[in-house]
Amino acid sequence: MHKNRLLINAPALALALLLTTTACTAPTPQNTPAVAGTAARSNPIIGEWTMTSLQLRAGDDMKKVPFSGQIIFTEAGTVSVQAMNPDTTAADTPYTVRGYEAFYGDATIDAGAGTFSVVVESAAARALIGQTLRRNFEVRDDTLVLTPVDPAEGWRVTYERATAGGTR
Repeated sequence: MHKNRLLINAPALALALLLTTTACTAPTPQNTPAVAGTAARSNPIIGEWTMTSLQLRAGDDMKKVPFSGQIIFTEAGTVSVQAMNPDTTAADTPYTVRGYEAFYGDATIDAGAGTFSVVVESAAARALIGQTLRRNFEVRDDTLVLTPVDPAEGWRVTYERATAGGTR
């Protein structure tokens, strides 16, 4: 029994390997929103968060409001928010309609400055669409705190990192 041998010269083999690895390497999309300062995977804000507290300024104090909700920051550079006041007769605000807040859009996160901005693509309160919302954030362990860049807005939201089986 005679076996055939395939002989390939070194330059042809090198070219074949180069073409194979080039074809298998996906380029990085140029239009993906950036996570400034760090890669998305190492940014502690990335993930799903469940609201534990919403506080609004009432005079000189912060008053707790009975909201529930979540915020999700994706590695792809998007953010989505949903929050609900159990009182469906609550007056509308710039962010809510009948006690419900929902919006999403592309986000730019500056981990070094502790800020992010989101360009609203869709929202329950339609006047938000097209606006850029800028927020401060702080992550400590599994707690995320958001505050407005403009303190005159007078609110503070606290979230807890969600886990696979529900909230922590």
